[in-house]
Amino acid sequence: MITEASRRCALELEALPSRIQQVRRIVSAQLRYWQLESLIDPALLGITELLANVHQHAEPHKRCSVELTFASGWLTTAVADSDPRLPRVRDFEPMATCGRGLAMVVAMSDSWGTEALQDGGKVVWFTLRAEAPVPYEPLEAPLAVAVQGAAVHQAVPEDMHQDTDEDARLPEPALV
Repeated sequence: MITEASRRCALELEALPSRIQQVRRIVSAQLRYWQLESLIDPALLGITELLANVHQHAEPHKRCSVELTFASGWLTTAVADSDPRLPRVRDFEPMATCGRGLAMVVAMSDSWGTEALQDGGKVVWFTLRAEAPVPYEPLEAPLAVAVQGAAVHQAVPEDMHQDTDEDARLPEPALV
């Protein structure tokens, strides 16, 4: 469910590897829609690590929810599951092949935390600061924006306009 006024997106899923990939695509699209492209990579890294923890450690089942909220320049990402055990950042050996996920979330986020839920589950969350507060303006015509962006990349440099030979100019970008 997406609520435009609060800029909130929530998903419920089973934390299986195939579902984690789907959630990554959904979150990436949602952050693009909110014009938060600079937060896509760190948000996907954090979500992937938190969902992998649910997949590996949550009991009795792998059902969980992911919630994204953007307010006052901050993106908060929360993953909730029914396992009451709160995660902790562990010490790990430099050559260890596991146990680094939460440490990576801590390192790349501006803040993070855990909360026990009254129903016996927990929420693990992290925040990311947007470079500047982003006004929310729904895209009216995404195709026009995409074509416009492509046209910018096809722009002819100023010094090429000095040539009077029509064959030397770059062609106008075609709308596909």
